[in-house]
Amino acid sequence: MSRQPHKHQGAESIDYYAYTSGMRKVNASFKVLFSVALLIVCIVLDHIWVSVTVMISMGLLTICVGGLSIRRYLSLMKIPAAFILMGSIAIGLGVATRPYGDFNLNLRLFYLYTSRTDIMRAVQLSFKALGAVSAMYMLTLSTPASEIISVLGRAHLPKLLIELMNMIYRFIFILLDVQGRMSTAARARLGYEGFRRSCYTFGNIAGNLLILSFRKAGIYYDALESRGYEGELKFLEEEKKTEVWQVMAAVGYLLALVSLSVLL
Repeated sequence: MSRQPHKHQGAESIDYYAYTSGMRKVNASFKVLFSVALLIVCIVLDHIWVSVTVMISMGLLTICVGGLSIRRYLSLMKIPAAFILMGSIAIGLGVATRPYGDFNLNLRLFYLYTSRTDIMRAVQLSFKALGAVSAMYMLTLSTPASEIISVLGRAHLPKLLIELMNMIYRFIFILLDVQGRMSTAARARLGYEGFRRSCYTFGNIAGNLLILSFRKAGIYYDALESRGYEGELKFLEEEKKTEVWQVMAAVGYLLALVSLSVLL
């Protein structure tokens, strides 16, 4: 059984970007190990310049080598960046009944305050999180989910968990396609004109989607059994060798990050 990139609602999914990436031919196990190592380095070293270096370098790698456009990459980064920003604001600001910290704002009933230490801690945490996200994006935007799941299988994760990950991931796109068709039909019938009608349409689509999901799950399970399914999904995988220069480059990059944290 081969894997094909998914598209839905006229927009390419992350899986589609992975299939068209310039780093698609790099060994999946190598990319998973490298990205996990970067994630650990960002968290353990806890150094702002290390996090900034990882964030910028992984972004450039995804854009320049992977071939993803800057606009697409920044668009994908907006959602995690927004959550990280809100979390950092919550960490950097405090509430008190009297003036406190280096900076404070009187809101009559209470004071919002912060300090230089809190600001630096929030900034450092933000860049650390963005560096980790960039490392994971490098992996997901260059490696199809099927290959990542296969790597997890070779890492001896429970077989049942691997099967569920495969089925759930593929079923997501089926439901997205169905939901997209329903929404298009509803718009054609002015189903979103006004708040009340929009809520009614949303409820109908959600209910129909639930019913169809059960129906399609049964159909696809019957299709699997008719093709000899015995509790294990098997997929054809392309053999990809890890080059020596890739390993040396990865090790050199990680050592450079450690040196950066020591020198700065």
